[in-house]
Amino acid sequence: MNDAQKPQRDYKDTVFLPKTDFPMKAGLPQKEPGILARWEEENLYRKLREERAGREKFVLHDGPPYANGDMHIGHALNHVLKDMVVRTQSLLGKDAPYVPGWDCHGLPIEWKVEEQYRKKKLNKDEVPAAEFRAECRAYAQRWVDVQREQLKRLGVNGDWDNPYLTMDFAAEATIVSELLKFAEAGNLYRGAKPVMWSPVEKTALAEAEVEYEDIVSTQIDVAFEIVESPIPELVGAHAVIWTTTPWTIPVNQALAYGPDVRYMLLNVIDGDKQPMWLVAEDLVPDFLARLGFPPLSNGMVDGRSVEYDFVYTGSDLAGTIARHPMHHLGGFFAEPRPFLAGNFVTTDSGTGLVHMAPDHGEDDFVLCKAHGLNPKFVVEADGRYRDDWVWLGGGDERRMSVTNPKFNAPDGPICSDLREAGALLAASADYKHSYPHSWRSKAKVIYRCTPQWFVPMDRPLTELDVKTPPERKWESEGGAIDPSDEAAGAPPTLRRAAMQAIADTRFVPEKGRNRIGSMVEGRPDWVLSRQRAWGVPITLFVDRKTGEYLVDPAVNARIVSAVREKGVDAWTDEAAPELLGPDYDPADYERVTDILDVWFDSGCTHAFVLESGRWPELKWPADLYLEGSDQHRGWFQSSLLESCATRGRAPYDAVLTHGFTMASDGKKMSKSLGNTVDPIKVMEQYGADIIRLWALSVDYTEDHRIGDEILKGVADQYRKLRNTFRYMLGALDGFDYEAEGIEPADMPELERYVLDRLHALDTALRQAIADFDFNEYTRALVDFANEDLSAFFFDIRKDSLYCDAPGDLRRRAYRTTLDILFHALVRYAAPVLVFTAEEAWTTRFPERGSVHLQELNPLPGEWANPGLATRFEGLRALRERVMEAIEPLRREKVVRSGLEAEVTVPADAVPEGFTDADLAELFITASVVRGHGDAVTVTRTTDHKCGRCWRLLPEVTEDGALCERCDGAVAELDAAA
Repeated sequence: MNDAQKPQRDYKDTVFLPKTDFPMKAGLPQKEPGILARWEEENLYRKLREERAGREKFVLHDGPPYANGDMHIGHALNHVLKDMVVRTQSLLGKDAPYVPGWDCHGLPIEWKVEEQYRKKKLNKDEVPAAEFRAECRAYAQRWVDVQREQLKRLGVNGDWDNPYLTMDFAAEATIVSELLKFAEAGNLYRGAKPVMWSPVEKTALAEAEVEYEDIVSTQIDVAFEIVESPIPELVGAHAVIWTTTPWTIPVNQALAYGPDVRYMLLNVIDGDKQPMWLVAEDLVPDFLARLGFPPLSNGMVDGRSVEYDFVYTGSDLAGTIARHPMHHLGGFFAEPRPFLAGNFVTTDSGTGLVHMAPDHGEDDFVLCKAHGLNPKFVVEADGRYRDDWVWLGGGDERRMSVTNPKFNAPDGPICSDLREAGALLAASADYKHSYPHSWRSKAKVIYRCTPQWFVPMDRPLTELDVKTPPERKWESEGGAIDPSDEAAGAPPTLRRAAMQAIADTRFVPEKGRNRIGSMVEGRPDWVLSRQRAWGVPITLFVDRKTGEYLVDPAVNARIVSAVREKGVDAWTDEAAPELLGPDYDPADYERVTDILDVWFDSGCTHAFVLESGRWPELKWPADLYLEGSDQHRGWFQSSLLESCATRGRAPYDAVLTHGFTMASDGKKMSKSLGNTVDPIKVMEQYGADIIRLWALSVDYTEDHRIGDEILKGVADQYRKLRNTFRYMLGALDGFDYEAEGIEPADMPELERYVLDRLHALDTALRQAIADFDFNEYTRALVDFANEDLSAFFFDIRKDSLYCDAPGDLRRRAYRTTLDILFHALVRYAAPVLVFTAEEAWTTRFPERGSVHLQELNPLPGEWANPGLATRFEGLRALRERVMEAIEPLRREKVVRSGLEAEVTVPADAVPEGFTDADLAELFITASVVRGHGDAVTVTRTTDHKCGRCWRLLPEVTEDGALCERCDGAVAELDAAA
């Protein structure tokens, strides 16, 4: 047999083929629970605390989610962001503990337990209070346990065995202790003011417990007859008011005018009637249109005409008095209704005259109170008028809740009575506007004046335990706040202290500063009291004679001790004698039965979590609070006010807020619309790492979207990252640094360029961590893996990996660089893809413990090589042009790949220092030559194909023969074998 007849050798066994147990198919839903179980068995969280003990601390204080219902997609985003913060800080080598917590008191839980009672046709009020609270406690604990497992499933690493709960006795005792600090410092008072009130839930609500929905209301124009005035022409005329809350008319006590508003006295002919109406000049056209009258001075139309006699400035109306349309009922309704100047009166809508009901409006209350007109407390907790109220109270068969649309309708009892009295000028149920609703019951709320407990915003603070201010200050857009009266030495008020704390706090994004600042700047006094059962009581004894609450440190200490032992059930009438002690007679004191606003509970978490000593790894103040942007009026603000009142500064150095997750079409998620995304189902289908990658890929500082197509895109992105790890693991099979590793200085330029890119990535990721810019962090990581590695470095060097001799310098440099890349990338990815990074790490290093114990060590500064980077960036741009020029020939099947292409490139487009052989290797083509034109041209090579590396080279004499490189590699391998 001659040589030509010999069978050609199969060189497969001489080629390095990557090998790894890391599968291409992730199988995350099946794999992740096992990884979680191992972390729990190894107590990864506690092990990490031991590893980082003594290091610089970074404390993110967890805002308590509410223990009511399954985790939703907003929970998932929020906790992934928190976990990302904690893990990246830990990656930098800091001691970054995470203690999760839950809000357990409050109306939502009480409401759910009441629903269970109603289903059984039981009355909550007939059950002993302690028994009812026990059911609320059990309900909250059940959901804490459910949510805990769901959040753990997301891969969030924290002290899950020892979370904080606001219903723990120790927490309740601390909340009581914080309340009593307010009391002892005089920063608490009981007063009657209009507050947001839910007639359905029968309790006051905080602004943060209210949401606004568009509704259609009845709008009415009502005439009040003027009986006295320093302007003679006005006597006998009618002042016209406009309102969208007809139910407030039965409590009217005055009329407000704008001092600078111009008013017209309209002279009207309506058949045989000739009324005169007082209306703001700018609003006359709209007013007449509502009544169906012709425009002013438009002559007689259908027996109607309107002219005007006089125009007055609002201030001219001082001293004018009207009477209530229902004055014939006597008593309260027969009292005079004075005209009062109100700077809040505008001509945006209505008539320019506003009826004042101090029971049901903040402006009304303040203005009337200043003129000796006090609330009448007419509307009961359930939204109905008092039994003894002459109009619509008592046994009136028309008595119903003031929020009932039928009650306010044009044919409802109020409008009917006003119409009968000749005072109703117009009524229509067509006014669209935004109106407050309870975010729990979704029912409309009202302003209702009741006795409540308040924290004053503008009373000087005393006895502050002022903490050291933060070392750094972040300037607001308008500069740091430095109230002049504080600078002059006046004691700060809570409002000023809070505004200064806002100036001293870092906000991410920066617009959060203005948002919370504007809320604090204009907010009313803090309403602390709620009229419910499930919560921390307002533990005050009030002197029955003086109305003052008792301030005695010994009594307060006994109260705190009792709550610490028995929880909120310690606050009972039976316990009062023991709590008051021998110095006070219980008969002299009223025990307050209101509970605290649940925002006060959560506002105290910094005290019983960061300061209690139960979690010694924590510290006060927290480095960061992180929640949704709605918490500017919720937890961020209540924590700020509580801490500023008791400690003189915010309990945090920085605040990070995220937007809301919308459906894929940008609409708000709603069960009724069927467009919600259940994170639990997503984990069952895709795995937790996919949710994490989605959460960290969106711009969380704004509202963002999720949906099936978006998740499919994220899953595709994940597969590319996973394949990057899979390739590196396979390519590093059997790698031994001691035998193969070489120093970067001895590497080819391509490897040194990739190390420069890695150094740039490391710098970018560290900056993203400092900026909490996780969208940028994830984007940079993904782009590096896809563009710098998979599409460039790996693509070029796979030939060297497969075909170079094991001892070849180029192959050793490549594998050394892959080793460096693996160690860096698996750490970079670990906070994002917590399960996948762990799988990749343990696949390569099964005995080295968890990747989440690793740190991100600084990369050598000499790896940064700007000159080399500039040359390679130019080369990569040329490479893109070459690949674009090859593509049409590949589509037309002139060439099957770039390996069959002979390329001519513009000589002036080639960066200095690259040979034609370098270019052919980097472009993965048969050959490259330099031409004088501007275009890149491609032709098919006539060279033969190496039987081992498949490159087409001049040195290969026939297809299947070996090139010089492969011939030497095979000889070396054969000799070794």
